Amino acid sequence: MAGGKESPRQKMINMMYLVLTAMLALQVSNALLQKFQLLNNSLEKANSSANGANEKAVNAIRKEIQEKPGGAQYNEVLQKAVKVRELTNQIDNYIASLKSEIVAAGGGFDAETGGVKNPSEEEKVAVLMVGNAKNGKGYELKNKLNAFVTEIQKYGAPNTKFPALAIDAAEDPILAKSDNITRSKDFSELYFAQTPVPAALAVLSQKQSEVRRLEGEVLDYLASLVGLKEIKFDEIFAVVIPDSRSVVAGQKYRAEVAIGAYSKSITPRISINGSAVPVRDGKGLYEITATGGEFDKNGQLTRSYKALVSYPAPDGSMKSVEKEEKYTVLKPSVQIETASMPALYFKCANRLVTYSPGLGSLYSPSFSGSGAEFVPGGSGKVTIVPNSAKVTMNVENNGITLQTFPFPVRRVPKPTIKMFGNGSPIDERRGAAASGLRVLSARAIADESFKSTNPEDANFRVAEFEVNLARGSRKIGGNTYSGEANISGLAQQAQAGDRYVIVIKRVERKNFKGEVETVDVGDLFFTIPLN
Repeated sequence: MAGGKESPRQKMINMMYLVLTAMLALQVSNALLQKFQLLNNSLEKANSSANGANEKAVNAIRKEIQEKPGGAQYNEVLQKAVKVRELTNQIDNYIASLKSEIVAAGGGFDAETGGVKNPSEEEKVAVLMVGNAKNGKGYELKNKLNAFVTEIQKYGAPNTKFPALAIDAAEDPILAKSDNITRSKDFSELYFAQTPVPAALAVLSQKQSEVRRLEGEVLDYLASLVGLKEIKFDEIFAVVIPDSRSVVAGQKYRAEVAIGAYSKSITPRISINGSAVPVRDGKGLYEITATGGEFDKNGQLTRSYKALVSYPAPDGSMKSVEKEEKYTVLKPSVQIETASMPALYFKCANRLVTYSPGLGSLYSPSFSGSGAEFVPGGSGKVTIVPNSAKVTMNVENNGITLQTFPFPVRRVPKPTIKMFGNGSPIDERRGAAASGLRVLSARAIADESFKSTNPEDANFRVAEFEVNLARGSRKIGGNTYSGEANISGLAQQAQAGDRYVIVIKRVERKNFKGEVETVDVGDLFFTIPLN
């Protein structure tokens, strides 16, 4: 299959397409319409550059044939290149005509601003491209784009198979996982229904970009054919083959250093285990995600692959070189940022940070297990909310289980209840002045260790308490309070030798979700003697 590493220009276009797709899902504002216009302008500039580059590629083929001895034998290659340009220009011009109609639907261009007069127009765009009975020009565009792909790949390398340029939502790998309404949309509905003018123009410019990209790939292949009768190794580069790219301090590092060369006039075919890989600058790129398996006691696993390089010999025949290469997969480990395995608190937000020294930036974990809810937070962070006495957490990376962690689960420690008078702590042994004590408050103080690890769950309060003024065995008066208790009325009746008896009726805790629950602190009361 034709292909290779994407050029910086193509990477930029791909990024703009992702931005375009995301912006189409947002509610349209004037600021967003301007962003669509800027995006379309960038795409059109990139397309113009690609068109110029592809025209230069055809001229280079023509010049090579004219100046090279015996170049006439490659006239068929030039004819194919000219045909590829013709096919591409036809579909590009057709898309350009659709863009003109869409601009007209938006009232044309404003002479002063240079922008579309009515950029927010959506209905006329939908009528033009979708139609009242799915008979709009978007359906013709889909057929023409996919027919172009079928036709142009005939001029590419053997067995070239380009993907369709216009597909329905259900055929898109990303959109197929979205909601039912989105998945049900066809190509025209997906990109042109409820779509303002600048967004529709950006969609069409992106399709023009894809057309020019495929044209460029085919022309690159045809250009490579113009040197089949001569193999000139005109590019030299250094090759370093280390025994290992990682060594331990004290261990020897060993590598073979040599000269490598390739010919710009030919493109070799490179396959790994029978599957073709993209080739650029004479080199193939083989990239896979290493999978685990039965690791040995040192946490290592040996895997191998076979590389086959085929190239045209000067006599026109194809020659091949095969090599088997082995590599070692290391079992990655996961660590938790704490000196020891932490205990978790029941039904609380226990926030942990995990990391993998071996995977580094490739560490993008997911969490699962039993006995708790696991809420990922990105960058290796996870919040564990236990609902059982024991918790087991599995850490996976790209579908591979890296490690399993068991955790003990603790009950939330009960708070300490302290009494305050006039804002200061009360000493039950010393008591308080009968006439001076006017305000009482009961406070629930969280356990310091629990508060330091789970501050979002350490919000306690005394929701209800009772204050009684007693003289001997008689109750003089009393009341029930929440928060601070203004006991001025009782203070007027209080005498030296009396006492306040405070009974804690209800204590509450608010958790990290904002939910409030009652805390059982048992039968708890305080006696404050009055002086």
